[in-house]
Amino acid sequence: MDGLIPGKGLFLKHFFLRVMAYWKLVLLPALAKLGFWGAGAIALLDSSSIPVPMDAFLAISIWNDKSRFWIYVLLASAGSAIGGLLPYILGRAGGELFLLKRIDRVRFEDIRNRFERQEFLAVMIPSMLPPPAPWKMFIFASGVFEMRIPYFMLAVFTGRMIRWLILALLVIKLGPGAADLIAHHALVTVLVVGGLAAIGFAWWWARKRRAGKLI
Repeated sequence: MDGLIPGKGLFLKHFFLRVMAYWKLVLLPALAKLGFWGAGAIALLDSSSIPVPMDAFLAISIWNDKSRFWIYVLLASAGSAIGGLLPYILGRAGGELFLLKRIDRVRFEDIRNRFERQEFLAVMIPSMLPPPAPWKMFIFASGVFEMRIPYFMLAVFTGRMIRWLILALLVIKLGPGAADLIAHHALVTVLVVGGLAAIGFAWWWARKRRAGKLI
């Protein structure tokens, strides 16, 4: 039996490579031809299972269809929120031990504290950031810490909307190379997005305090 294990592993490796090749050569181009509907479907797959360079894909799509850029942003954000439910559900089904195998206890407690303080921002801000931000780790953690599904989906949708709306405006202004600009200037992107998030949080906190005083 032990002698069969390497062969089985090799078979699975070849099977995975064939699936990925079929995805890249057949399915991805087919979905891309669907326009903004394809953007939603590809974003769903990217968030749930199969990694896709979404920024580059959206940059080219928006450049070729500038007048409807907002539909691409809207549907891609919705697809990402729906696709994120898969890692969320896996985390909720008992992912604490899985998470602890990949991060130390200090990092785990830090993430837990973020969710306890403000779970919405703990998901929204990573959703705003471009790769290599560990987005799926926070999505998985949102399930581990049992974030409510409506808030989870709204947080992902909001973060993705902000990120891809900024990308769309840059593409319209600078061309499809804006995706590479964001990728090669990730620090600047993080600072801009982080600044926007801080402004949004300050606005939300001020409204909450005013509402508390009125009550």
